[in-house]
Amino acid sequence: MSVLAASLAGALSVGGWWEYRRHMKHVRAIPSRIHVNGTRGKSSVTRLIAGGLRAGGIRTFAKTTGTEPRMIFPDGREEHIPRPGRANIIEQLKVFRRAAEEESQAIVVECMALQPHIQWLAEHRIVKSTVGVITNVRADHLDVMGPTVADVARFLSATIPKGGILFTAERELLPVLRERAAALGTQVVASAESEVTEAEIRSFGYVEHRENVALALRVAGHFGVARAAALEGMRRCTPDPGVLRVHRIRYFQKEIEFANAFAANDRDSTLLIFQRLGLGSVPGRRSIVIFNSRGDRIQRAEQFADMIAADMGRVDAVILTGDLTGAVVNRAVRHGAPEEKIVDLGDLREEQVNLVFEAVLDATPEKALVVGVGNIGGLGHAIVHFFQNRGEDEHGSAAS
Repeated sequence: MSVLAASLAGALSVGGWWEYRRHMKHVRAIPSRIHVNGTRGKSSVTRLIAGGLRAGGIRTFAKTTGTEPRMIFPDGREEHIPRPGRANIIEQLKVFRRAAEEESQAIVVECMALQPHIQWLAEHRIVKSTVGVITNVRADHLDVMGPTVADVARFLSATIPKGGILFTAERELLPVLRERAAALGTQVVASAESEVTEAEIRSFGYVEHRENVALALRVAGHFGVARAAALEGMRRCTPDPGVLRVHRIRYFQKEIEFANAFAANDRDSTLLIFQRLGLGSVPGRRSIVIFNSRGDRIQRAEQFADMIAADMGRVDAVILTGDLTGAVVNRAVRHGAPEEKIVDLGDLREEQVNLVFEAVLDATPEKALVVGVGNIGGLGHAIVHFFQNRGEDEHGSAAS
């Protein structure tokens, strides 16, 4: 039994039975419970939904688990959730208690479980959602949920509520979700990014994805919130700390735009962001990708190596940091990537983060768009802070 499962079993034991009964009292006190799962965009969609519901006059509590675990109160203020050890789904009991104390009418909770059986426990024993959300299904964590993307869809389906409604932006594997939902007597509503215009998405103060906003608008509409009011509430809500932002840096005669996309660590999401930012599409502007690798994400490192060879023909330079970088170089070159455009900085310490900036400068004649992907952990935070601290401004578009 995993540590998380054992912890939950402890909460349900005789000693923890009264605590669980109290939790169920808190659950029943909140009539609308929304559980957000999926491969990408969970934190953003959680915040967007909460912002939309608040704008509709619904007293809404939210909890995100992405870059930093946060509780978001009905008035929009936020509180960091300290974790003395590893993340544990038992912290959701505290979240529900705080939400009930705030007399919340709705709660939006980001799924924090990775293991499929823990996802099921989180939904059917803790959250007991009335509305489920699966943002999308991507080829990530295949070592846990795979080996195929269809398997990922089936595992994510563990958080589909029984006898409720499921909203999703997923299209390719929608039949898998529909099949699982039907077995639970749950209705499925699919959103489409075409439901949000480019003008609407540009009105956000950061780089948001149309499919995220379209999905959140569908959920808000389900609760009777007018579209215009919900959209305005989403614009006003505080974005997740890991949201995609672009920082412009002028260094002597060089102009560098840095996009923090470290939350993107699967192929589909990464390529979508490259397209969104216009990577490799502006004449005279170099395209540079920083990949920060983690030693416990071997499959992710292999996937990125394959991307260097197959998907980055218009990228001028790839800078590697973290663990497994030598293996990434070898695999990428073996699959046809030109070795001369790969800069392997290896496992740097945080105080050496300036070496990343120097590598960017070396690859930049005049202008460059730099996109950080892979993992925010390890050196990722230091890279983001380095570029943020030197940025002249922040904006929601990479256009020059």
